[in-house]
Amino acid sequence: MDSVKGQLLVAAPQLQDPNFARSVVLMVDHGDEGALGVVLNRATETRAAEAADELSALIGDEEPLHVGGPVQTTAIVVVAEFPEEDPAAVIATGSIGLLSSEADMGEVAERIGRARAFAGFAGWGPGQLDEELEREDWILAPAGPNDVFTADPEGLWGVVLERLGPQYALVARMPPDPSLN
Repeated sequence: MDSVKGQLLVAAPQLQDPNFARSVVLMVDHGDEGALGVVLNRATETRAAEAADELSALIGDEEPLHVGGPVQTTAIVVVAEFPEEDPAAVIATGSIGLLSSEADMGEVAERIGRARAFAGFAGWGPGQLDEELEREDWILAPAGPNDVFTADPEGLWGVVLERLGPQYALVARMPPDPSLN
């Protein structure tokens, strides 16, 4: 299967795993050894700067910490906009990438655009994501900076589906549990 690095995985309505139901995942890496992504639409009540003081210089004091996925939930992952090539970046798509864990956050803060912090990430073993894609657990969509840095993370799932065209518009408006309708 071709790599989906740099794309969005949008959870199909039938995906009921509580870690991923109605999630939108930015794919940072996908290859023979597995895949890695960050869930974009799970903001928490905790401020990122409360989780790690050094994040304040990167993203400010008011930005919430987001749940990036169920893997290594105590690790902080920073997704940032890099205006130009940067040794501190692991680029996912265009100018968007992960901040290297070895980077000096104070120094990098002067070089990046927007940034968002996530607790944990989403990970798949070899072939696992390919199987989920074949089962149609995920819908692929192009990723852009406004998806990563949306002011409305909760609404991102519906926004991305609507953007994919009329065949997904009805799905985008479905309630989480249609049986309660």
